[in-house]
Amino acid sequence: MADHADLQARAAAFVDDVLIPLEVTAELAGGPLPVADQERIRAKAMEYGVQGGSHSREQGGNGWSVTEWFLVEEQFGRSTNGVSWYIPTAYNVWKHASPAQQERWLLPALRGELHDAYAVTEAEAGSDPSGMTTTARPLGDGRWVINGEKWFVTYGSIAAVIVVMAYGDPDRRALPTLFAVPADAPGIETVADVPFTHSYPHGHPTLRFTNVIVTDDDIIGGVGEGDELQRRWFTEERLGIAARCVGAMQRLIEESIDWAMHREQGGARLIDHQGVSFPLADSAADAAAGRLLGLDVAALADEGADPKLVHGKASMAKLFCSEAANRCADRAVQIFGGRGYMRTTAAERFWRELRVDRIWEGTSEIQRLIVARSLERRGVRAMLT
Repeated sequence: MADHADLQARAAAFVDDVLIPLEVTAELAGGPLPVADQERIRAKAMEYGVQGGSHSREQGGNGWSVTEWFLVEEQFGRSTNGVSWYIPTAYNVWKHASPAQQERWLLPALRGELHDAYAVTEAEAGSDPSGMTTTARPLGDGRWVINGEKWFVTYGSIAAVIVVMAYGDPDRRALPTLFAVPADAPGIETVADVPFTHSYPHGHPTLRFTNVIVTDDDIIGGVGEGDELQRRWFTEERLGIAARCVGAMQRLIEESIDWAMHREQGGARLIDHQGVSFPLADSAADAAAGRLLGLDVAALADEGADPKLVHGKASMAKLFCSEAANRCADRAVQIFGGRGYMRTTAAERFWRELRVDRIWEGTSEIQRLIVARSLERRGVRAMLT
C-alpha cells in the first residue's frame, strides 16, 4: 500500500482535523450541524482532495481505483454522527447516466451543490425486490407515469433528484428501470419521516409517488437495466460499509487502548488485566481480518474480475465487517465502563450507529444467502482465495 500512502494520510488528516472535532456538536444537536460547519466540511473535502466517491475525473471525481476508494472510505468510517455525509459525492448509478443527466445532476452533486437520493426499498417488499410494486407506465409519447411508495429514502428530505426503481408494466414481466426524478416534480410527497437510532444529519423518509410524470430522457442506463445497475450499486455500497466498519473498529481500538493504558484500577492499568486486554486482542483480530477481506474484494474489482464474484465477496466483506464492528463497539463500551454509556464518548455513538450496518443495503441474513449461493455458483476456491 506504499503507493497509496499519500492518499491515506490526506484522508486520515481530513478526518482527524475536520470531522472528528465536530462529532459531539452534531450529537448534542441531534444530527445536523450548523450551516457554516457543513460548508466548511465541503470546502475542506475539496481542499484535501477526498471528495467525489468512486467517480472518474471526467465525471467530477478523483478517478480513484476501487482500492483507493476503499482506503478513503475506511478513514471516513473513523468518524461518527454521519459528519462525513457532508462530503460531496453521488451514487455510482450516475456512471451509466447520459451526458445530459450527468451535467444536470452528477457534476453539481460532486461540487457539493446538491444531493441525490436512491429510492428502491418498499415497506412490503423488504429484502425481496421481486415484491416491489412501484410502476412506471409508458404513455406512448416518450412520457412515463410513476406510482408507488418508497421508504428508507436516505437524503430524501433534501435531495434535488431521486433515483427511483420501478417496473415498466404492472405484471412485472420485464426487468425494472431506474429513473432520475426531479424532487420537485408534482406528485411527490413525504408521508413519514420518523427518527432513527443514530444521530445522522439527514433522515430516511417514506416518499409517495402519485402520477409523477417523467420522460425517456430521465431513464438511467436504459429500459430494463435497473436490476443490473442495482447489483453494481449494492456491490459498491456493501464494500463501502465494510470499509467504514474497518475504520470504526480502528478508532474504537485506538480509543480503548489509550483509555486502558492510562486508567488504573486496583494499582494496575486496565490493560494489565486480561479481562480488558483479551477483548482488545479479539477486536484487533476482527479489524485486521476485515481489512484484508475488504482489500481483497477491492483488488479483485480493480483487476476486472467477474462482477458476480466481486458481488458475492463484497457481501461476505459486509457480513463479516459489520458484525465484527458491532462486537468491537460492545467491547469498547464495556472497557470504558460508565463512560462508555455517555453520548459524548465515541464508543457509545459507534455502539448505536454501527447496528444499522447489519441491516441496510441488505441484512446479514441476506448476505449469508448471497455468500452461500456464491459458494455454489462461483466455487469455493474462487470465494476463498
